Amino acid sequence: MMYICNRTKITFQLRYFIELSYKGTNYHGWQEQPNSVSVQELINNAFSTIFGTSINVVGAGRTDTGVHAEQLYAHVDFSTEISIRDVIYKINSLLPHDIVVENILKTTEDVHARFDAISRSYEYRIFLGRNPFLIETTWQLNNKKLNIDKMNEAADILLTYTNFKCFSRTNSNVKTYNCDVRKAKWVLTNKMLIFHITADRFLRNMVRAIVGTLIEVGTGKISLEDFKQIIESKDRCNAGTSAPAQGLFLTQVDYPKTIFIHE
Repeated sequence: MMYICNRTKITFQLRYFIELSYKGTNYHGWQEQPNSVSVQELINNAFSTIFGTSINVVGAGRTDTGVHAEQLYAHVDFSTEISIRDVIYKINSLLPHDIVVENILKTTEDVHARFDAISRSYEYRIFLGRNPFLIETTWQLNNKKLNIDKMNEAADILLTYTNFKCFSRTNSNVKTYNCDVRKAKWVLTNKMLIFHITADRFLRNMVRAIVGTLIEVGTGKISLEDFKQIIESKDRCNAGTSAPAQGLFLTQVDYPKTIFIHE
């Protein structure tokens, strides 16, 4: 438990995790930024309105402009216990319909939504054809022949490497490009082709760059050996073009179960 001391009183902070989902089409990503509307900004504004004081939430990560989240966690501190059901109702009444607070969970002391996450999962959704109702949530590839078996062979190669600098945005300020990729697989159901990937962490633009490069494997533009050489080069210029943002979904963030307090 964190204590903030002054001469007159001791105030303790209670930490809560917010579970939320959003359709990212109308937003410049998760992270609050000047001159652009972000999901974090709207969440902060809603909480601040409810409690009458400035409140800032801290997310498990940040999604780029146009990227969606089926599950994302953020943490927030309050000085007293809150009525979770009432706060969920009030905050959802203030948020736009494409952002939803699904749950609020009380946690143990000093846990962090970003640093205590043990894995993150994404899906990249491709519609093999044209569908006007999926324009904002899929990459639509019409009349493009893909060798999905080869794409899955290349996806398996990802599990044998740890350094993914070749798939990272070039201006990223990170200490390491190492990621533990635990799952990478394409699944085709009717016309919907979905890439599932899970890792302990992801670099900026990593999933979209991987998808764009795997599509080049599927079209025969590059071979499996080329794919290995791209990873080993650690050079973003050698990888494929990033897939469009609208097909990417953050689908799950996992934490140790022990951090949550069940009352």
